[in-house]
Amino acid sequence: MPNLNVAVIAPPGYAKDLGKAGTSSDITFYNLKRDDVTVTFIEPGRYPEKLSSLFFAVSMADQVILVVDALDPTFGECLLMLDLAGVTEGVIILRNYISAEELEPLIRGTVAERYLVMDEEMGRIREMFLEEAEKTRSKSPRTEKVIPGSVPIDHFFNVKGIGTVVLGGVARGCIRKHETLRVHPTGNSAQVRSIQVHDDDADMACRGERVGLALKGIEIEDLDRGYVLSSDPELTSSNAINGRAELIKYWPSPLKEGMVIYIGHWLQFLPARLAFVDNAGDWRRPELTLRTDKELVFYPGSRVLLHYLEGGKLRVVGHMQVS
Repeated sequence: MPNLNVAVIAPPGYAKDLGKAGTSSDITFYNLKRDDVTVTFIEPGRYPEKLSSLFFAVSMADQVILVVDALDPTFGECLLMLDLAGVTEGVIILRNYISAEELEPLIRGTVAERYLVMDEEMGRIREMFLEEAEKTRSKSPRTEKVIPGSVPIDHFFNVKGIGTVVLGGVARGCIRKHETLRVHPTGNSAQVRSIQVHDDDADMACRGERVGLALKGIEIEDLDRGYVLSSDPELTSSNAINGRAELIKYWPSPLKEGMVIYIGHWLQFLPARLAFVDNAGDWRRPELTLRTDKELVFYPGSRVLLHYLEGGKLRVVGHMQVS
């Protein structure tokens, strides 16, 4: 089933005219469907109060709708997050008489430089993203031999008569009905009793699709947001994270041992203490070792984003490739 995930960075409730409201917490999902083509709009409902809300929406996004009401620090923070996350496709909607000429120097050299500036016409926006979702059909990994799947969990609950149900997006590979998956980072196991892809029953779900999985052999007390269901042996977890970071050009000073920053990866947003910092050569490209209380789940070589919540107006630090 072709699906496109679109972050909607806008005032809360903006996406209600784009799709049908679904699951809501600090992020809210709105679903648009035509035949077997779907678009999932994701709003960071608790941003700017909670930076994690923005990170979660952006981390799940294939594309973005960026509504610009003011050219202020909040806009700048959203732009930095999108740039670090590599969300290279999207649209910009300008309001409050902001002109494209005013915007252009601010987005020059960022991913937003490639975004399409559009008028605020909801019907046209819905149609455009349905067409973009249809384009993903040819990129589906559904083949005779598919790689093992991984599903970061964003919501989970108990359903009477069904049991434990989790919601998430397939981040890699494919998940099959009746497959036994490992729950990272706990090491528990769960069997996939049934799969729904945008409320339709399915035997398999693949990368990019939003799923509901009914699970056997695990209780909701054994789950948490950010846990990952997978049968992929390459997936790992650790509370000692090593790698080389790249700090944004606006970050004012070198990172220091003992600082607490937040690691963002998939649906994980974990506090981490800097246990080792090597600023030799270029302090904007330090070698880091971070230690977390909860294990981070990742593939070796993955990019994680770094945040500093005590940074005032500048809370986005940079990114790191984990080894």
